[in-house]
Amino acid sequence: MQIKGETSVNKLILLFVFDKMESPLSERTLIDMCTSSNEWINYMDCVLLIHKLVSDGFICEIPGVDDPLYTITPEGRESLANFYINIPRSTREDISQFVKKNGSKYRMQQECKADYYQNKDGTYTVFLKILAAVQPMLELKFVVPDKKTANTIYKKWNDKASELFSVVYETLVD
Repeated sequence: MQIKGETSVNKLILLFVFDKMESPLSERTLIDMCTSSNEWINYMDCVLLIHKLVSDGFICEIPGVDDPLYTITPEGRESLANFYINIPRSTREDISQFVKKNGSKYRMQQECKADYYQNKDGTYTVFLKILAAVQPMLELKFVVPDKKTANTIYKKWNDKASELFSVVYETLVD
């Protein structure tokens, strides 16, 4: 349910999403959650309000990653605590249910990055990353013989990243 023309309520909705996700969010993730997957805020308002919340000091950018992440500040939490009642109850419940159901999927999309490209000799180089808030936790780069293999790895990375990280970590630490 979009709240049209209610800038202060829409700002609170964004702060509420940060609060419920309990982790930093990229602009792309926040916009997707609030506009594409749901209709809590329209696209243009969402883009403008993210930057307004940064300039007002209610969210801040976390530097040092490929795609900047934003997190709620103490001032943002205080404002949300004081005024969250202005967010319609149905919207708060919808956000809470959506985050409970889809939060981990969105976190994985942000944290796991994959890409590949063709080399001059016809092989493909695959890049895989697991990102933490400030720096990569794991980066892998390897060469595979064909595009089919590269594409298969690319598609499986989000689902297999945490499992692979655990295996590599346990193997190297023990």
